[in-house]
Amino acid sequence: MNKIAATLAERIEGRHPKIALILGSGLGSLVESLSHAIRVPYGEIEGMPVSGVSGHAGEFVSGSLGGVPVLVLSGRVHYYEAGDPSVMRPAIEALRDLGVETLCLTNSAGSVNPTMAPGSVMLISDHIAFSGKNPLIGEPSDSRFVGMTAAYDRGLRIAMREAAREVGVEVAEGVYMWFSGPSFETPAEIRMARTLGADAVGMSTVPETILARFYGMKVVGASVITNFGAGMTGAELSHEETKTMAPLGGQKLARVLGAAVSRF
Repeated sequence: MNKIAATLAERIEGRHPKIALILGSGLGSLVESLSHAIRVPYGEIEGMPVSGVSGHAGEFVSGSLGGVPVLVLSGRVHYYEAGDPSVMRPAIEALRDLGVETLCLTNSAGSVNPTMAPGSVMLISDHIAFSGKNPLIGEPSDSRFVGMTAAYDRGLRIAMREAAREVGVEVAEGVYMWFSGPSFETPAEIRMARTLGADAVGMSTVPETILARFYGMKVVGASVITNFGAGMTGAELSHEETKTMAPLGGQKLARVLGAAVSRF
């Protein structure tokens, strides 16, 4: 058990949730849906990477969502903060050590699909790691050759769609393309992303998916759409827009997750 897991196990009073969620920008409100919550700031755990991005609370929260024990990571460290795609590896390894079997990843993303407007929710069916970076570079064992054919579990996506119907939330499904950031994409890059088959673009999630699969977890991912990609509306993009729009779709996603975790 790594240091993060050992410390966290003590701080959350021996709880052993099988499901963990990593929340993206503006999605921290989901934490308020948890009952019997125990909060542990990242900065109080030795070895835990701490994000400097506004809109990320930076804490573990153990509690129950829809009656199901979960462990929430409210915020993440991005590749563009550390220059290291494996920066979240200690945290993902800790989840494995704590007995987590299913990881739900959420993010805020830009739409490159004209039919998928800001405020909507997209289930991730697949991804394109356009940054060219991989968090397993340097891993010496043969386990580094992780199969990614079914990186995002189909059964978990079905559970998410069923939950969305139950709570009356419409969800899209598509391909997420990972850009390194922190600058936003250019109009030409957005046109390229669309040509290559992406439906949304963002600056996170893919490294955690690869790491979770490396550690044997099932993964389900969802994006809250905060804007159309560069050049699609003529407006300039900003992080302030992301923080403003993310809670709108985040409320929808929170409702879906509340109904979905019991199906995972």
